[in-house]
Order: sequence, then C-alpha cells, then structure tokens
Amino acid sequence: MNDVTNNIKKVLIVFMILFLSLTLYISYFEIYTAPKVISSSYNARLWVQRNEVLRGTIYDRNHNPLTKSVRVNASTQKREYTAGAAFANVLGYVDPRYGITGLEKTYDSQLMKDDTGILNIFNFTKVKKAKVGRDLVTTLDMNLQEKAYNLLGNNKGAVVALNPKTGEILAMVSKPSFNPNYLDTNWSTINNDKNRPLLNRAVSGLYPPGSTFKVVSALSSIENLGGVKNKTFHDNGKLVFNSTQSLSDFEGEVPGDVSFKDAFVLSSNVVFGGLGLDLGNDKLKSTAEKFYFNKTIPSDGIIIDNSKFPSYKKNEAGNIAQSAIGQSGVLASPMQMALVASTIANGGVMMEPYLVNKVMTNKGSLVKETTPASIATVATSENSDYIKDLMRDVVSRGTGTAANIPGLDVCGKTGTADYDINGVPAEAHSWFIGLAPYNNPKIAISVIVENGGQGGVLAASIAGKLIKYDLEK
Repeated sequence: MNDVTNNIKKVLIVFMILFLSLTLYISYFEIYTAPKVISSSYNARLWVQRNEVLRGTIYDRNHNPLTKSVRVNASTQKREYTAGAAFANVLGYVDPRYGITGLEKTYDSQLMKDDTGILNIFNFTKVKKAKVGRDLVTTLDMNLQEKAYNLLGNNKGAVVALNPKTGEILAMVSKPSFNPNYLDTNWSTINNDKNRPLLNRAVSGLYPPGSTFKVVSALSSIENLGGVKNKTFHDNGKLVFNSTQSLSDFEGEVPGDVSFKDAFVLSSNVVFGGLGLDLGNDKLKSTAEKFYFNKTIPSDGIIIDNSKFPSYKKNEAGNIAQSAIGQSGVLASPMQMALVASTIANGGVMMEPYLVNKVMTNKGSLVKETTPASIATVATSENSDYIKDLMRDVVSRGTGTAANIPGLDVCGKTGTADYDINGVPAEAHSWFIGLAPYNNPKIAISVIVENGGQGGVLAASIAGKLIKYDLEK
C-alpha cells in the first residue's frame, strides 16, 4: 500500500513540475516573446493589417511630403519616397519582402493607425470611409537635408544638424545611400555592396573622433585642473612615453610655449596628451560619460549606437594620452559629436534629439506633439561659454578657417581620425563639429568624411557651406 501511495505521490510531483513548467513558459511567451512575434516585420498577419490601412504620410518640418502611399488594389498598396536617396537612411523603408527600417519602423503603429473606425460604425450608407493611417510631421528640413547630401558629394560619411535649444534633428544624412523606391530592382546590389549603403552612419557609424574630442578634454581640464586656463605649456612637438611610444603634433610642428587657448586653437596633441595624463583615465572618462559616452542616449524616432570611452590602467600612459585627443579606444558616432557641439551651444545643457514634431490624423487633427526635453546639465554656462570662445578662435584663426563664414561667427573644432586596416595605416577621416552664430546658436553640426584626409579641412568646408545655407536662407 505504501508503495502505491509513494508512486502516486511521484506521479503527482511529476505532473506538478510539468504544469509549473508549462505555466512559466506560457507566461514567458506572453510577456517577452509574443510582443516580438506580433511586431516582427515578418509577421504575415501584421502585413495584412498594414495593407488594410493606407499608410500615413511623413512630412518635413514645413509640411513637404517625404512619402506617399497609393492604393494598388484592395489588399495592396505602394509606398513611394518622394525625396529618394537623400532621406533613405533616416526614413528607412517598408516592404513586405525586405522588412521595415528607420522612422517607418519606429512609428509603424502610428502610420498604420486608422482613425475612421468609429465613423464607419455609425455610417449606415453602403460606402465606407477608406482606412488611412496617421501622418508624421518630422523635424527635418527637406532643403537642408538635400543640401547636406549634395555637399558630401561622392564621399562616404555623415552629416548631422541639430537645433541646440530644442534637440530637433534638422538634417541627418548618411552616404553612400540607396533609393528605397527600387528595392526589388537593386536589392542584391545594395545588400552586397562593401560600402554598406544600408548602414545609417549618422547614428550607427562609430569612428575615432580625433581632435574634435578635445572639446571634451578641454572641459574636463578646466573642471578638474585648477588654473589650467592661465597656464603656459611648452610644446616641443613630441610627447615621449617610453623608448618605443610617443605622441607628435600634426606634420611635426613645434609650437614652443603656448597658452591653454592657443593649444586648443592650434590643436596641440602634445599639450592635450599631457593634459590627459594629468587628468588620468577616471576623470576624463567621467567627463566623457557626462556627454553620454558609454551610455544609451535618450532619443525619439531614432536608435543611436553607444559611443565608447575606454577604461585604462594607470600604467597605460600612451593609451591615456591618446584618448585625450580622441584616439586609442575612443569611438563616437556623428550624432554623438553633434550633441557635444549642441551642448556647448546650449550653455552646457544637452537636449534630447528627436525626429518627430507632431503626429496628426489624416484629417489634420493633432494626436501628439513632442515637447523638447533636456537629458542632462553637462557643464556650467560659464565653462561652456569659455569652450565656445575657444571654438570661435579655432574657426577665425586656427585649424578650422575652412568653416569661416563672414558675419556668421561660426565656432568649431576640426579633427583627424587616424586608424588602421589590418595593421596598415589608412587615409585618415576628416571631422568637424561646430555651432553658429556665436551669440545665439541656432544650429549645431557634425560632419565626418571617411578617408577625407588630414586636418579636418574637407569636413570643415562642408560644415561652413551648410551653416551658411541654413542661416542665410
């Protein structure tokens, strides 16, 4: 009898374990897996639902249409991108075969949200109102976007332009690009292109920021090294770490005795490498993280890959010095560096970047309006204004004169990003970050030209032309 009872208990225990396992699995599926399956771009049922509703229109900030949807038949529609390749990486695409990306994906639920349901319930005529999704009014300026796209020419790279007071993304260009209207025709070529046109370099391209990072290092120095603004530095052209490692100034220059301001304006690697050693990894990393390096940047309408500032041990002098000039293990996206410029322009306050100003019904009624929000106070207004002064001198008399526009008081910092390919030095990337005008900044900008050469001249020239176009239009 005891054996029978024990066997029954064992069976009950097994059933209880199986029941609990099934319950846990169902709970896990409902909470974690089901939402992903439902929202997957490959969910056939979701595509049926998408096609029932004519997809809403995406506009630029001035209500210029950037997309258009036309009904092919009762079960299909065609999505057109009126501005073509210039907007491809920021808007993305929506296609039953190739999936959904970019802003189309982020705001998919709104673009396929039908507001005619209640009207159709109480509509007793045989003619039902067509189902049409909601519209988006973005922060993008179509003309500025196209100008940035054209200024990059045949170069690989990216341009980001922000309103520093609000965080609105005025332009976000990535090259090379593709025409989303011809995915069927060109998909194999696009997908296999070694230049990766599907990569949105503006938010997912991670590069050594080079001397543009000296904005961060300069701020860290004035915050942590007392009296540094009034100090005179001796720059003999080379900072030696040991018998095999050293750091040199651009093209072997030997500036001699320089002030902190002139070291920034001349972009002295020796001085800023030394400042990096004086600060140490922990303090410089702390300042970088105030700018959201190593963190997820809050944003609306886009996903920004995390920029990286590494941790080094105290005996890694070469790496610590190199990190202060934006080399070694430092990596940043163009959006990250645009936010650095934007924060300085906005008195030390970093604003959350966003891509959508308004969500509207297809009849023009407001559903949602974005309110600008600050991410963090990175620096005091006094310190950020001091850095802005330095950046103004860079453009007026230093390494950034290619961005100088008479009457607009452009401020900026150039950068040369050195890197290797399989251990062999490659042609450097050209960087520029900036803001304008000096007294009341209305635009903050970041430009990178891959393999654009030394000194940041090419990127500075593009930035200057784009700033002039924006502020004089």
